Order: sequence, then C-alpha cells, then structure tokens
Amino acid sequence: MIALIQTVVLALDIYWWLLIASAIFSWLYAFNVVNSGNQFVGTIGNFLFRITEPVLAPVRRFLPDLGGIDISPIVVLLIIFFIRQFLLTTVAPLVI
Repeated sequence: MIALIQTVVLALDIYWWLLIASAIFSWLYAFNVVNSGNQFVGTIGNFLFRITEPVLAPVRRFLPDLGGIDISPIVVLLIIFFIRQFLLTTVAPLVI
C-alpha cells in the first residue's frame, strides 16, 4: 500500500511541474519571447496545453472573471498540495 501512495505522490509531483511549465510557457508565448512559428515550440506548447487543460478548464468555470488574469493553475496547485499532504500525513501513517 505504501508503494501505491508513493506512486500517486510521484504522479502528483510530475503534474505539479507540468502545470508550472505550462504557465511559464503561456507567459512566454503571450509576450512573444518564444518563436510561435517554430514547429518544436508549437509541439511543446500543444503537449503542455493538452496535458493541463482537462484539469484547468473545469476549475476556470467556478472561478470569477478577473479580466486577463488566470488563477486556475494556482488553484490546481493548491489542490495538488492538499492531496499530497493528506496522503503523506493522514493516509500513509494508517497503513504502516
């Protein structure tokens, strides 16, 4: 059971970094820091969008409109942090 908890925590950690990478990439793309015509840049952006958008889209529906500011990645990161801490501090000690 500990192995399962550790695997879920690892998956949450990987997704944490993918969310951060997606947010940074969207800023770089919005401010024309990266070349939008480059196929490699487009592939990376498409991958990050496809991997994070299924989680971010439902969160955006519940958040108020803040103009051009998207705080859905912050909300999802907080949810991931809560789940990770719950698994490590509450569930893991029960199965040891």
